[in-house]
Amino acid sequence: MRQKRYDTAARILGRVILLVLLTATALLAPVPDLTPTGVEVLVAPGADPDVPRVGRAWPVGLRPPVLRTWEPPATTYGRGHRGVDLAAPAGTPVRAVAAGRVSFAGRVAGRGVVSVEIAGTGDPPLRTTYEPVRASVAKGDAVGAGDVVGVVEAAGSHCVAPSVHWGLRRGDAYLNPLSLLPPWLLHGPTRLLPVWGVRVPGG
Repeated sequence: MRQKRYDTAARILGRVILLVLLTATALLAPVPDLTPTGVEVLVAPGADPDVPRVGRAWPVGLRPPVLRTWEPPATTYGRGHRGVDLAAPAGTPVRAVAAGRVSFAGRVAGRGVVSVEIAGTGDPPLRTTYEPVRASVAKGDAVGAGDVVGVVEAAGSHCVAPSVHWGLRRGDAYLNPLSLLPPWLLHGPTRLLPVWGVRVPGG
């Protein structure tokens, strides 16, 4: 009888050790880089360490496909991509990624544009821009993280697929907008893998 209890305890201990090893392996595994081909966002390549991770919502959806990534130009007027393009069909609600105040809501070169100055990000403040967007806010409006500022317009995107261009600036300097998002928004929630044969508490 005593030997049977020892065998049961040994099996349980072995499963616990296996669970710990699997969890450690998952946490230490390298995170794949973004590619510009429309995969889900997992990391923020070229993230600016001076940008605080104050984002609390994606501009559209939840971890939307990235159609084109951040490609900073080599010079001020050089070629590049000064933001990221997120897949979003026309009519999709566009949300402020962080709390702030609307600094612009109107049309630029035929496209609807909304800009929000993010509160508490220094002087000059960080400013996010979303286009093409039909605005539902006006200049001077205060917005909270996740508040809807408009909807994606049917035309005006510079991508072939329907999308919203999300930009970030401090003064005249363009920055990677993905730098605003904390890891829990970029990666999603952490999940532990099940260990087969171990009873889940409560059944």
